[in-house]
Amino acid sequence: MALADGGAPFRAPWGGNDDVIAEDLVARATLPHEAETRIDARARTLITAIRQRSRIGGIEDLLHEFSLSTAEGVALMMLAEALLRIPDDRTADLFIEDKIGQGDWAHHVLRGESLVAGASVWALALAQRIVGAQDTPGGSLAALVRRIGVPAVRIAVRQAMRVLGSHFVIGETIGDALSRARGEGRRWRYSFDMLGEGARTEADADRHFDAYAQAIEAIGDAAAGSSDVSSAISVKLSALHPRFEAISRPSVLRDAGGRLIELVRRARDKGLALTVDAEEADRLELTLDMFDVALREAKGGALGLAVQAYQKRAPALIDWLAERAAGKRLHVRLVKGAYWDTEIKRAQERGLDDFPVFTRKAMTDLNYMACVEKLLSLRPKLLPQFATHNALTVASIIERAGRVGGYEFQRLHGMGEDLYRAVLEEEDVAVRIYAPVGTHRDLLAYLVRRLLENGANSSFVARVLDPSTSIDDLLIRPEALLRQKPARSRRIALPAHLFMPERMNSCGVEFGHEASLQALMREAAGGAGFVRAMPLMHAAAGSGGVEARRSPIGGAVIGEAQLATREDAEMAMAAASEYAFEWSSAPISSRANILRRAADLIETRRGRFIALLQAEGGKTLDDALAEVREAVDYCRYYAAQAEQLFTPQRMPGPVGKRMSL
Repeated sequence: MALADGGAPFRAPWGGNDDVIAEDLVARATLPHEAETRIDARARTLITAIRQRSRIGGIEDLLHEFSLSTAEGVALMMLAEALLRIPDDRTADLFIEDKIGQGDWAHHVLRGESLVAGASVWALALAQRIVGAQDTPGGSLAALVRRIGVPAVRIAVRQAMRVLGSHFVIGETIGDALSRARGEGRRWRYSFDMLGEGARTEADADRHFDAYAQAIEAIGDAAAGSSDVSSAISVKLSALHPRFEAISRPSVLRDAGGRLIELVRRARDKGLALTVDAEEADRLELTLDMFDVALREAKGGALGLAVQAYQKRAPALIDWLAERAAGKRLHVRLVKGAYWDTEIKRAQERGLDDFPVFTRKAMTDLNYMACVEKLLSLRPKLLPQFATHNALTVASIIERAGRVGGYEFQRLHGMGEDLYRAVLEEEDVAVRIYAPVGTHRDLLAYLVRRLLENGANSSFVARVLDPSTSIDDLLIRPEALLRQKPARSRRIALPAHLFMPERMNSCGVEFGHEASLQALMREAAGGAGFVRAMPLMHAAAGSGGVEARRSPIGGAVIGEAQLATREDAEMAMAAASEYAFEWSSAPISSRANILRRAADLIETRRGRFIALLQAEGGKTLDDALAEVREAVDYCRYYAAQAEQLFTPQRMPGPVGKRMSL
C-alpha cells in the first residue's frame, strides 16, 4: 500500500540525548510571572475541590491507599493481574494465600476516609486471618475455619478484583456501555475502546474486527443527530493482526491495513471519530504507515491518533501529523504513556543504543507541556485532546489555550471525575471520557497498565489525596525538579551497561526503527557470498573430498566444504597438544582478553555471520541476530567469570583442566 498523497513516512531518530533534550525543554518551559500566578491559583482551586469532595471513595482512593511503594499495594496489583486468568481453584487458593500473606492488612492504618478503601482493608484483613491461621494445639477451630473458608475467600477476592476492574470498564458490552453513558448525562463526550489487544491468531483478529465493527454501528446509531465529535471509538492495531511487528510489515499493511480501512469507512459513514491508540515504541512507525494509508479513506471523516509524551519522538510526531493534516480533520490525543516498564526492559534486553522514552517522570511531564504548546499552536488544523488527571497540568493547559476553544480534555472512565466536575464548574471546555468496554477476560492488560501508571507514589493521583502532601508540593514545576537532578535517571542502566561492571551487553537492533533495520539488512547483504569452509590446522588444509552446501531456502549452492580425513584429525590433535601448555601458562587476564577480543570481532562482523546463519541455517533475521548476540554474550560472560573465579591464589597448575578456556 502506498502512503496517502505520496507523503513522506515518519522516520524520526530513535532515542535522543536526554541532557540535550532537557536543555531545550527547560529553556522554553517558563511562562510570564502573571501567567504562572494564574496557573497556581486555578490549580489550587482544583486540588481543594478534589480534597473536599464526598468521601464515598473510588478507584483513586484505593490507589492512594495501596500505592505500589507498599507491600499491600504490590500484593493487590499481583492479585488483580493473576486472579483473572488462573483457571483452577487449587492454584488460585495457593496464590491468594501467598499474596494476602505479603501485606499487613490487619494493622494497615487508613490514610483517608474512603468507604471503598476501608472496606477493602477490612475484607483483606479478614482473608489474612482465615488463610493465615496456623494449626496449634488450641487452634482446631481456626483450622476448621481455614478448611471451610479458603474457597469462600477465593470467590470473594476474585469478585473484589472484578469490582476493582469494573471501576475502569464502562460496560461488558457496547450496549451496556451506551446505556451507562446515557445515564451519566450529556456533560461528557465519550471515546469507546473495545478491550482486547495483541491478537495471536487470525481468528483473534477477526473477532476483534467484528467487535469494533459492531461497536461502530451501535455507537453511530445511538449518536445519530448529535455533534460529530461527541462520540468516538478507539482502535488498537495490534488487535487486527497476529504479528503486528515491523518485521512483518508487508502482511500487516495488507491484512490489518484492510481491516483498518474498513473500520475507517464505517466510522466515517456513521459520523464517528476513529482514533488509533498508541502502543509500544517499536510499533510506532508501523502504526503510522497504517495510519497514513487510512487517511485516504477518511474523506471528511474524523480520524485521530494517540501521541505518547514519554517518547522522545513525540514532538517530531506532532509535526508529521500537522504535515499530513492538509484538508483533513485530525484529532490528536496527547497522553503521558502507559508502557514505560516494558519500554525500559525491552531496550535493555535488545541491547539498544538508548531508550525511546525518558527515564525520569519530570522529563515526561516537561515534554508533555512542550507538546501541549505545539498542539495548541496548530489549531484548527489539529484538534488537541489532552488526557490528564493532574490539576496542575489542567490549569497550565487552560492558561496556554487562552479563551480560544478548539481543544478538549480527556479522562479515563472511573478516574478524574471530581477534578473535571470542578473544571466544568469554572470553564467552558469539553471533556471526553476514554471508556473501555469488555469482559473480565479482556480486562487484564488494561487493568495492569492503569494500576502501574497510577499506583506509583510519584503520580499525582497517588499524592493529591495524601494530606501529608502540601498543595505547594503538588505545584512544583517539572523544570524546577530538573534543575535539582539530572535529566537521565542514574538508577536505570543504559542498555549497553545492563551487566556492568562485569561486562558490556551485546549490541542489538530495534527492528521497529526503519533506519536501524535497513542498516542491519545492508550489513547482512554485504556479508553474503560464496563460502569455502575447510579445517584449520597447524599445517596444510584438509585433504578430504569437497562437498557443495545448499541453502534450505530454495536449495541454491551457497558454498563448499572441504572435509577432513583421519590424518587431518590426528594432526589437529597434535597441534592442540603442542599449544596446550602455552595456553594454560598464559595469565587469566590474557585469556579473558582473548575472549573479549573474539566477542568484539564477532560483533564487528555480525553482518557476515547473519548472512551465513540465514543462508546455511535458514534462520529469520531476528533469530540470526539473537544467535550472534548470544555468542558475543557468552564470550564476555566467561571472560568475566574466569577473572572472578580464578584468582592468583586459587589458580591450578599450568595444565589444569579447569583453566581450559
